[in-house]
Order: sequence, then C-alpha cells, then structure tokens
Amino acid sequence: MAGSVELLSAELNLEKIEPLPEDFDPTTVVKDDLPPVVADGKEVKKREIVLGRNVHTTCLEVTEPDVDDEVTGERDAYMASVLARYRKSLVERTKHHLGYPYNLDFDYGALGQLQHFSINNLGDPFIESNYGVHSRQFEVGVLDWFARLWELEKNEYWGYITNCGTEGNLHGILVGREVFPDGILYASRESHYSVFKAARMYRMECEKINTLISGEIDCEDFKAKLLPHKDKPAIINVNIGTTVKGAVDDLDLVIQSLEETGFTHDSVLFFHTIRHLCSLVSGVVLKYKYHGIFYRNHNNVLDDDQAPKVTFKKPIGSVSVSGHKFVGCPMPCGVQITRLEHINALSRNVEYLASRDATIMGSRNGHAPIFLWYTLNRKGYRGFQKEVQKCLRNAHYLKDRLRAAGIGAMLNELSSTVVFERPHDEVFVRKWQLACQGNIAHVVVMPNITVEKLDDFLNELIDKRGTWYQNGKLQSPCIASDLGKENCLCELHK
Repeated sequence: MAGSVELLSAELNLEKIEPLPEDFDPTTVVKDDLPPVVADGKEVKKREIVLGRNVHTTCLEVTEPDVDDEVTGERDAYMASVLARYRKSLVERTKHHLGYPYNLDFDYGALGQLQHFSINNLGDPFIESNYGVHSRQFEVGVLDWFARLWELEKNEYWGYITNCGTEGNLHGILVGREVFPDGILYASRESHYSVFKAARMYRMECEKINTLISGEIDCEDFKAKLLPHKDKPAIINVNIGTTVKGAVDDLDLVIQSLEETGFTHDSVLFFHTIRHLCSLVSGVVLKYKYHGIFYRNHNNVLDDDQAPKVTFKKPIGSVSVSGHKFVGCPMPCGVQITRLEHINALSRNVEYLASRDATIMGSRNGHAPIFLWYTLNRKGYRGFQKEVQKCLRNAHYLKDRLRAAGIGAMLNELSSTVVFERPHDEVFVRKWQLACQGNIAHVVVMPNITVEKLDDFLNELIDKRGTWYQNGKLQSPCIASDLGKENCLCELHK
C-alpha cells in the first residue's frame, strides 16, 4: 500500500512552513497596487503580501487500492488513522482561532441522521423541482424569517440560501446589472474583495470610494465620484461590517449624498453586503445593522431607539449575509434576499428541472437550510441577543487590555472586530490565525471566543513583544495612518 500511517504526523504538521515553488510569481495575481506602509505621514516601505504555505507539498495523496485491501483491511485502517489525526489537528487549530469571523462553537449532532441523504435544492426555492430529495420547506422558512426581520412581505420578496457570502454578493450585483445594464457600480475601497471580483466578472464599470479612518465610506468622495456620471444609473454596495475594520456604512448618509448630487430613487439600486450573522438580533453589532435593538451609548448601555436600521422600507434592492459565521453553520452558506420585482430580469424557466433558474449556482446544498432552520429555532431571537451582548463585552475587554499593555488598538462602535498593531512574528500570526493588512491585524470576537482564550492570546502577545522590541532594536509599528493618531501607541504617538 502506497500510504503509511507513520508519515501522517509530518503531513499534518500545521506549523511546518514549506517554500512556494520557485516559478510561483505572486505578482501575476495581484492586479491592484497595494498602498505603502506609512509612518508619521511618510512612506516607509512598499507593502508586500505574505502568502501562506504551498499546500501541494503537504497534501494527502489519493492512491489506488491494492488487490488484497478488502481482505487485509489495511487501507481502512490507514484512512481511519488519517481522519483521526486530522480531527486532532482541527481541535488544536480551533483553540487558536481568532482572526476570522467564524463561530466554531456549535453542536448539530441531532442532524447527523440526515448525512446519509443527497439533499439538493437545485432551482428556485419557491418552485418544487422533479428532484424529490430537497429541503425547500426548510429553506423558505428561513427566508421568511429574514424577510420579516427586514420588513418585507412574503409577496414582495424573493431569495435563496447561497453556498457562501460571496455568492450572495455576486447575485446582488447581478440583479443590479440586469435592472440597470448601463449602471456603474460604486463601492468603498474597504469592501469585501468579492465585490470587485463581481465587477470584473460582469465587465461592469466600477468606482472605488475612499473611506474614513474608521473604514466607513467617505460620502464627500462618494459625491465627487457620482457627479461625472449623473447620466448613468448607480448600483451601490453598502457595507454592514467591512472586511478588516468592521465598519458600518451610514445608509441614510449615502442616500442623502445621492439626493444632493441629483440622483433619483428610480435610477439607483442598493445592495447590502453583510459579513456575518452576529446581528441576527441586534441593530448595530458586529458587522451588521438592522431592526434596531442594541446601540452602545456613552454610558455603555445598549439602547433600542438609537440603533440605525436596515429595512426594505428604505430604497434598498437586496441584502446578502453570510450564514456560516456568527450562527455557526458548519458549512459555508449565506442568505440572499431581493425584491420580487427585480428577480424577473434574470429568471428563466428550465424544463429539465421543472423549476425556474434565478440563482447563481445550479445545484445547491440542501443541508445548509436545515442547519440554519435548526439554529434559528433552537436559539431564537433572545438566544442570539445574549450571544451578541457577550461578544460586545469581550470585544471591549480585549481592546481595553491591549491599550493598557501599550498596544495601539481600535474598536468601531458598531463592531466586535478589534483592530490593533500587527505582531512582528509571522509564526505568531499563523498560530493565532490572525487576519492582517499592512501594519494592522484584527481579532473578530465571536460567541466561541471566551475571556480565557483572549487572556491566553494577550499574555503570549505581551510576552512576545518583550522579546521583539527589547533593547530598542525594533520599534512597534506606527498605525496612525490606519487607525488614527488617537489609537496609535507607537513611540511617536503614545
């Protein structure tokens, strides 16, 4: 047999870093110039992207079974050992997961009985296909829940459970392009990369809007970018939680900017990009706002009436939200909802399916809607409220401890994403799975992130910094240009 159980330990060593092939050129896939690293208003060095290891050097080979495998059972034992070791590595990596917005604390044991079925929701969620092994009844139940939340009647919306958040963005932008074929896409520079990928895929003209230091869209620059294109419709991405800083764009201010530049509602289509479900029940918490429930004021109290609100009573065209993040769905998925009046522009009846085609993908994971339905029923609105409040408390705890230790940090009012100076050691970054950009990194505080885990991270970070910056040979990075002088604690600004 080609495989060997003894080799597995090395194959699954997550700390081992393999070099990329010599002929691999990262510049061939980076089309946009990266802004330089800046300190005290001056360019210090060109920014470089630190790529991860080459997985091809550590992949698990697929080999053909030997003739006598069925008799000896050696292959089954080998594969069982591979899976056992892989599970062990997942447990270990989960312990040190901080940088990406995934809730890794969930238990779907009750749904294990359904894993024996190939559940496929191909076609329109509202029109049953000839393929009978589907979960449309669960899918539409989840969609109705979101439609009620965003104040859209059943006969006014269309939507579906996507295979990921990016697919929701692709669909929302496609709806915009089909409604306004000559429209221009506007998105802030800190929007998720999939927004600009969609513009390239659909060959759409795209205007990148500058942002404020918080990461929120700069409406003055937005108006300046709108003025030369008053003769064309506007398709606008409004972020509810930017990728790095967790900033929330002010929808009302964006609408006001459009009105001030002469745009009317019939020449504009908004789509909301929502990174994760932490605000299933909150108004302005952790990456996404709607249905005002929580807003942290100067007294550290969450008020109901101060929270901005995402509602289809405002002139928005669609909303896209990830389902595998805050809610803790074990497979990537998302929810996409748009106005029913818009969907006919891209719908086609398909006789082969006995259904309608209006989605990006053909076959769609039928298990994901069941997981979402199960969680929404099990936790409910109040259960998510408690988790949101816990995340907020822990995010403020992390920010306060970072600053008390002399580490520059920022936490947007509407977010649980704590942004701070990038650790000097890439091994430390990989261990804690931090998301980094230039001189900054972030931790996204999710329900599975406990105070104990934050303490472990902070204690190790503080200890490492004592080594990195001892004797003054190295200095902590200046993050004033990224987070503002008030949030920077470098030698110049502390």
